[in-house]
Amino acid sequence: MPRYIKHGEERRDEWTLLRPDEQGGLPAAPAEADVIVPLAAWLADAAQWQARPGRVGVWLAPDDEPARLLPHLPSLAVVAIDFPAFTDGRGYSLARLLRERYHFDGELRAVGDVWQDLIHPLWQVGFDAFLIKDGKRLDVKGYYNTFSDGYQVTYRQPQPLFRRRVTQP
Repeated sequence: MPRYIKHGEERRDEWTLLRPDEQGGLPAAPAEADVIVPLAAWLADAAQWQARPGRVGVWLAPDDEPARLLPHLPSLAVVAIDFPAFTDGRGYSLARLLRERYHFDGELRAVGDVWQDLIHPLWQVGFDAFLIKDGKRLDVKGYYNTFSDGYQVTYRQPQPLFRRRVTQP
């Protein structure tokens, strides 16, 4: 079972991620279950998804356009971004767009091939929840603080290091 981290703590995951099968159909889920559905399924019938008794979130594939979610973002409690491979970094850009351009303030979750090694850089671009891939180790201490500081501008640190430097007397 994958391990779920939110705000630096391991927690029980209450959401079910629905992935299409080989024919493109989604698995059945109880109506009261909290589900995360693919963007295409959401866009095909957002009203039906919103009418469910359980909560509904949306997950984006790396090539999905997050702007298509813009009218729906205020009603979504969670948006997940899929990382189909450890080396696929397109989700970082999607996260920054959702946080900085579209001002999404709900849970932003990394799913797929997510390892502990990615938590710090994913957190820097705006993720606050991580579903660690089965079989990957997870040391709950210190993965947010793998670096003491960074030069780059990030979602978490909007000023570059040279603007934050402390002058010595």
